Amino acid sequence: MSENAEDRRIEGVEELIALFEAAEKPPERWRVGTEHEKIGLYSDGYTPVPYEGERGIGMLLETIARDDGWERVFEGDYLIALEKEGASITLEPGGQLELSGAPLRTIHETCDEFHTHLALMKRVSEPFGIVWLGLGIHPIDSVEGIPVMPKERYRIMRRYLSTRGERGLVMMFETATVQANFDYSSEADMCEKMRTSLSMSPVVSAIYANSSLSKGCPNGFVSRRMDAWEDTDPDRTGLLPFAFEPDFGYRRYIEWALDIPMFFVIRGERYHSADGLTFRHFMTDGLGDLHATVADFQRHLTTLFPEVRLKNIIEVRGADAVPPGLTCSLPALWKGLLYDAEARAAATELAAGGTHAVREAARMDVARRGLSAEYGGRPVLDLAKELAVIAHDGLRRIAHAGATQPDECSFLEPIFSQLEQAASPGSVALDHWEGEWKKSLDRLIEYARY
Repeated sequence: MSENAEDRRIEGVEELIALFEAAEKPPERWRVGTEHEKIGLYSDGYTPVPYEGERGIGMLLETIARDDGWERVFEGDYLIALEKEGASITLEPGGQLELSGAPLRTIHETCDEFHTHLALMKRVSEPFGIVWLGLGIHPIDSVEGIPVMPKERYRIMRRYLSTRGERGLVMMFETATVQANFDYSSEADMCEKMRTSLSMSPVVSAIYANSSLSKGCPNGFVSRRMDAWEDTDPDRTGLLPFAFEPDFGYRRYIEWALDIPMFFVIRGERYHSADGLTFRHFMTDGLGDLHATVADFQRHLTTLFPEVRLKNIIEVRGADAVPPGLTCSLPALWKGLLYDAEARAAATELAAGGTHAVREAARMDVARRGLSAEYGGRPVLDLAKELAVIAHDGLRRIAHAGATQPDECSFLEPIFSQLEQAASPGSVALDHWEGEWKKSLDRLIEYARY
């Protein structure tokens, strides 16, 4: 964002198209960013962690900043985020913590960053008595019992989303995800990557479906998190059917974004609720004495939640939070699929001829059955196996070496192990719960903790 973007009034759609064009990068500059959320509990009693107090998240963030050299980010008097060397640790609505990793060239670097972060969180959190879980949903508490974090953004979102769907607050407060972010070199390249990602999103979601236990019992889904997204806000979620139409490009995505109601406008440190005003009307009519700026549009893009989101990067967003090995595999899987043209074409071919209705039906089936679901009449498990091989071949051709490895293919091993079980992580956890764990929360927490 340029220095004066906060003040520069938008003159028209062409100016917004230029934002996407300015983000284009040649392949030698392509990077991967990984974002992963964690659900925190107190180890003594498994109660949620509030923001306030000597053992609260606010003090935990302060300890990380003090002991590990992170820069503090405040909203008013509240410490809400930390920044360091291109990465950030941010506070999610229900007290989940997210590491937004720095854009890195190789998965070797990405995985090192992730494990360094986990070691930091374990070292700092143990004196607080906090454990962090690699699950896609809070295993015990629901919206009513989870403390609200002191961010104005979330207060406004909570009020608005409660009018849009039955499960928007479940999504905000109970769930956790892992996502990966990718660059594009041109409008055509963006279109290819968006279509590949959207068509394969249900299959990838099945590999990582991991939210089958909530409120202390089975919830009827393999990914309750995916189910929550189905009834969060139809305006800003889903698999973007227009992305598969011939005229898709920067302008089409922008036109979609312009007609989605805004949550808020920020001026200085003050949030102004937009009360459902679309960005298009904000551009033409303003909000009181406020006029739409480039910074407002860039912020608006972050409040849209499709399964694949376009900003100055492409964000693939369909996976539940999972244990560490699988977490590192997600950016590797998508890198192998998106950063190699041959792999991208092969992945797209897996879903060739599929309609939006077929893709959405697959997503709904995956939420309920994970890898046991079907996609256009084909077993998702079979598609996932083919997709993993395609990604493996893509990474082999990309050949980004590590200290002892010729490429990044080894990061896919947890996926192949998962597929050998013919079950999503959430299905495996549910089998343990009903079997050897004997419905023990202690066993579930031990299994899921980082």
